[in-house]
Amino acid sequence: MHIDEAVKHKVNQFLETMPRNLGHALGIGFLSFKKNEVKASMPVDENTIQPFGLLHGGASVALAETIASIGAWLNIKDDSKAAVGVEINANHIRAMRKGTSVIGTSRPVHRGRKIQVWETKIHTLDDKLVCISRCTLAIVNKV
Repeated sequence: MHIDEAVKHKVNQFLETMPRNLGHALGIGFLSFKKNEVKASMPVDENTIQPFGLLHGGASVALAETIASIGAWLNIKDDSKAAVGVEINANHIRAMRKGTSVIGTSRPVHRGRKIQVWETKIHTLDDKLVCISRCTLAIVNKV
C-alpha cells in the first residue's frame, strides 16, 4: 500500500481506528492514498455478485462512494469535519464474473470548503473500464 507523505499521519490514524464497516463485508482493500487520488481493490465474489453471478452494480457504487469519501476527507483541514455522500451516479460498462477483482480509482473534480465532487473509475485488472461514477460529497460537522 502506498501512502503519500502529505496524508501519512491522517491515513495511519484512520487505519488504526477504523471500525468494521461495509468495506470489510465487501472485501475492499486500500491500495494507495493521496490528496488527489485514492485507490482500492474489491473482489468479485459471493459478497459482491448479484443472483446471476455478475458483479452487483450496488457493490460498484459502494466501492466508488467509499474511496470518494475518503479522498474528500483527506482534503479537509478541519478535524471536526467529515465528508458524506449526498449524490452518486454510476454507469456500468462491463460485466464482471465471479472469481476476479476490480480496481477503483477516485480523483477530485472539485474540492470546495462545503462541497466536493469526485469521479471514480473502476477497471479490470487488465485496465478495461467496468464502471464510471461521480459522487458529490458535503463537508459536515462530525456527529
